[in-house]
Amino acid sequence: MMIRAFLIRACLTQACVMRAFLAKSVSRRQPFGSAMLVVVGLCALATSQQSASGDAASSAGVTFTLDFPQSEPSHYTIAVDANGHASYECTVKIEDSDDQTYRAEFDVTPGNRQRIFELAKEAKYFSGNIDSGNHKLAFTGEKILSYQDGQRSVTARYNYSNLEPVRQLTTLFESIEGTLDYGRRLDYYHRYQKLALDDELKRMEEQARNNELSEMQGVAAELQSIVEDTSVINVVRARAKELLQMAGSKPAK
Repeated sequence: MMIRAFLIRACLTQACVMRAFLAKSVSRRQPFGSAMLVVVGLCALATSQQSASGDAASSAGVTFTLDFPQSEPSHYTIAVDANGHASYECTVKIEDSDDQTYRAEFDVTPGNRQRIFELAKEAKYFSGNIDSGNHKLAFTGEKILSYQDGQRSVTARYNYSNLEPVRQLTTLFESIEGTLDYGRRLDYYHRYQKLALDDELKRMEEQARNNELSEMQGVAAELQSIVEDTSVINVVRARAKELLQMAGSKPAK
């Protein structure tokens, strides 16, 4: 908005200057058609710059990736664009089978969308070295933060960062992943191990009440599916319904 206002003011200022020039041109009987074209051209330039700036902003995205073979999931990525649309992808190993990929898409809340991009800006869009360089710290997985828009594409790797915006982003993305991984497990248990749903939902409810989970609307579809399944025992359906309400989603009757 500030850029747009600046460009509009610049265009108006240029128009005023050229208007004065036109007046002098007329008084001197000089042709002013070319001067008028200059005014139009300057305004068109300002408009195109405004449009380019808007396109860059709308195409912006922040991505967080974690690779940690000793954890479950061993790999995941969360990408959030400037409009708040987000995607989640993780790789897990289920029993003796090969690695499997789980994907989900959702919209982050406006507050978290704004916070993610503000923190990225405070971290200078991850330019330079963001890792603390302290090799005595325990390895907690290779983390990658990326920022892309129409003007830049930056990727930074780290284990631990001393930069406060990076630490806050890491905590936020890990909290979001915790929620989305519940969605993955609930989907699996609902399909193959319905008796495991009750304990899983109890753990999820406890973490939700302790404000340890973010973007719970991201698993609303899985919770709703459990609520609607009459083959699931009532106490489990009731727990899923309560979690839906905590997520701000109105469960179907």
